[in-house]
Amino acid sequence: MGYTEDELIPLSALQHLVFCERQCALIHIEQLWDENRLTAEGRIMHERVHETGRESRGKVRVEHGLPLRSLRLGLIAKADVVEFHFVEDDKWQPFPVEYKRGKPKPDDCDKVQLCGQAMCLEEMLDVTVPAGAIYYGKTRHRLDVEFNDQLRKQTEDAAGRAHELIQSGRTPGAVFDKKCERCSLVTLCLPKAAHKKRSVQDYLIEARRSE
Repeated sequence: MGYTEDELIPLSALQHLVFCERQCALIHIEQLWDENRLTAEGRIMHERVHETGRESRGKVRVEHGLPLRSLRLGLIAKADVVEFHFVEDDKWQPFPVEYKRGKPKPDDCDKVQLCGQAMCLEEMLDVTVPAGAIYYGKTRHRLDVEFNDQLRKQTEDAAGRAHELIQSGRTPGAVFDKKCERCSLVTLCLPKAAHKKRSVQDYLIEARRSE
């Protein structure tokens, strides 16, 4: 199965989907976004990285803001950084690097986003991309990521689910979770209000059953 140019969705939707399907729908279906200090810092970080352009460091060439696309997965994006490491005989190995403002997350949402970039590079350049890295601004360290079979499968599944969700045009209901506290859309999503409403409904249902 493949996608046309008109069917491509932002690769970032995969990161949003793995983190929370409702967040993905709010951003990519309802076009909602709430700029706060954290998102502003992240946006500024990405803009600075993209503006750097091209540089060379010995046997490493660095491309900033490289356009990415995969017709197989139906994704389009712009990579923060792609390092090309010299191998041999004028061969260069792509190594994607994604920049994040915060720190490593307990789920795989960032890793899936990076793996999606690698799979775009593989399709575009007809090469194999075995690994990449995520630079976290809060820790100021890189997290190396291996694109193994499990992560690739997770990324492909996320791409398919993201397309289905966006095409459906339906936003899932709010479900409160601890991770909601680190979501930039929490004031628009209002998961606690939805949780309280369901709690009252559950109480009334139980009350009727006991009558």
